[in-house]
Amino acid sequence: MKFSKMQGLGNDYIYINCFEEKVEDPRKLSINMSNRNFGIGSDGIVLIMPSNKADFKMRMFNSDGSEAEMCGNATRCLGKYVYEKKLTSKLDITLETLSGIKNLKLHIKDDIVEKVTVNMGEPILNTYDIPLNFSNNVFDLKILDKNFNIRCVSMGNPHAIIYLENLEELDIQKYGKLIENNAIFPNRTNVEFLRIKNKSEIDMRVWERGAGETLACGTGACAALVASSLDNKTYRKCKVNLLGGSLDINWEKKDNCVYMTGPCEFSFEGIWLK
Repeated sequence: MKFSKMQGLGNDYIYINCFEEKVEDPRKLSINMSNRNFGIGSDGIVLIMPSNKADFKMRMFNSDGSEAEMCGNATRCLGKYVYEKKLTSKLDITLETLSGIKNLKLHIKDDIVEKVTVNMGEPILNTYDIPLNFSNNVFDLKILDKNFNIRCVSMGNPHAIIYLENLEELDIQKYGKLIENNAIFPNRTNVEFLRIKNKSEIDMRVWERGAGETLACGTGACAALVASSLDNKTYRKCKVNLLGGSLDINWEKKDNCVYMTGPCEFSFEGIWLK
C-alpha cells in the first residue's frame, strides 16, 4: 500500500489515497503504522476519500486507533496533497469531515502549495455540544496537587484551555493524560496550555487526545485564540507559537468563523508491506 508522510509544524500524519488504496481496518492500521519503533512513526493516519457532499472526504485516526473528528494541521496537508498529486486543480476546496464541511484556500507559488487557509467554522461554547458533563464551560479542576482553571471550547473536537506563566516547567505527561481522561469530558479532550505573550501573540503546548504531546495542533490553536479572546487576554487575530512553529489565527466578526493559516510539507513517501 502506497503512503505519503506529511507534517504541519511537526504534527505528522500518514496519508493514504483511498481513491486508489483500500483500507479495511483503519484503527488497527493506524496503531501499527504510527508506532515510532516498529512502524513508520506518526501522530496517526489520514484517509483521503471520495465524498458526495464535498470535493473530498477526510477520515483520521490517532496513533492509539481512536477516530478524531478533525485536525487543522492534517487538513492543511490534505489540501497540499490533493493539489500537488493532481487530484484537483482547484485553489478553493471543500472537505467533508466528521465535524462538518471545511473550506480550504490554497496559497500557491510556482505550482507548489506553500500555505493553506482553512475556515475552521464557528467555535462551539455550549456545554452539551462540546461535550461536557458539567453545566459551565469555565470551571476549576483539581488534578493531583494542582488546581487548574479551565475554559472549554470545541472546534468540532473538544479542547480544554489552561493559562500558565511558565510552560517549560510543566510536566505535561503527568497532567495532560489525567485531564484528557477526566470524567468531566465524556469524549475525552485535547488540552492546551497557554502563555500569553501580548495581545497579539500566544505560546502554547498541547496534549492531544489519543496521541499525547505533539509539536502542533491546528484546532487547538484556534480554540486557544477563541478562549483568550473571550477572556480579553488577546485580540481576535493572533499568532500562536507551538513547539513545531507558528500559526496565524483569525476569529472573524463578520461570520463568527475561525480562520487558520499555516504551512504544510511532504516528508517522504513509501510502500507499507505489512
